Amino acid sequence: MTPRLGFLGLGWIGQHRLQALLDEQACEVVAIADPSPDVRSRARERAPAAAIVASLDELLVHDLDGVVIATPSALHAGQALQVLERRIAVFCQKPLARTGAETRAIVAAARKADRLLGCDLSYRHTEAMRRIRNCVVEGGIGAVYAADLVFHNAYGPNKGWARDMALAGGGCAIDLGTHLVDLALWVLGFPDVRQVGSRLYAHGRPLARGAAECEDYALVQLDLAGGIVVRLACSWDFPAGCDAIIEAHFHGSAGSASMRNRGGSFHDFVAEHCRGAHRTLLAEPPDAWGGRAIVDWARRLGAGARYSPAIESIARVAGVLDAVYAR
Repeated sequence: MTPRLGFLGLGWIGQHRLQALLDEQACEVVAIADPSPDVRSRARERAPAAAIVASLDELLVHDLDGVVIATPSALHAGQALQVLERRIAVFCQKPLARTGAETRAIVAAARKADRLLGCDLSYRHTEAMRRIRNCVVEGGIGAVYAADLVFHNAYGPNKGWARDMALAGGGCAIDLGTHLVDLALWVLGFPDVRQVGSRLYAHGRPLARGAAECEDYALVQLDLAGGIVVRLACSWDFPAGCDAIIEAHFHGSAGSASMRNRGGSFHDFVAEHCRGAHRTLLAEPPDAWGGRAIVDWARRLGAGARYSPAIESIARVAGVLDAVYAR
């Protein structure tokens, strides 16, 4: 079955995910909703057969198997709950919600409705991170004792809501750090998080615990079961000397597995297995990974998939971020 989908929010990321589905012929685009007349006009060009509407209520008039949510973070929880209450599957941009409580409520609603819930944790779907996870799980680097992950962005969000704590739930740590926390825990098999420490900064100033101001630089340390330590760093508007620095390094008793972006790219990644001074290439560009998460969700939905407990790991990630922000 080709799933009948509605799309809520068609900014840059929403357009990209819609196009990925169209390219793979992974769905039927039934309806698109966005409050902006200009965006609705562009949507007609991408999906001329779809109904183009302004609101979620208008979207839900249509017969849908799933809804793709790509709206500001403050809206995710209410919108996802409204869709799931109609027993319609949901795929949402990250973060799934602003807080752990909101995240758990969405997961609980999906479980109650028995509908497939997905979140766009897209970096899991890069070939580089897939190879690194396989290497770690198969014991290729021995017993892991440490990991270092970074995501420094030379730019920052240009939407006002993204720098408002009440609307976004945080700054760079929830925007970029969500990916880092998820990747670290996913690769390691989601061990228990024993302790979370964080230092947050705004324009070079350290922020007090629980501050209402969004950070643009974050340092986080996770102490995990088994003595594993994970260190994370992320930032917006960082003087990186390139567009971005994105890396993930997992260190074990018999070697390490590392991912890094090539040439400052947001899209091109290399993965290597390192032993001493020697390295073995695991993956390199090209790798068209950007739409894999949503295409995978759509194909599972089309195959009849209902609620999957695998999504519950997103609540673990949200819990770590709550601790980062002292919530």
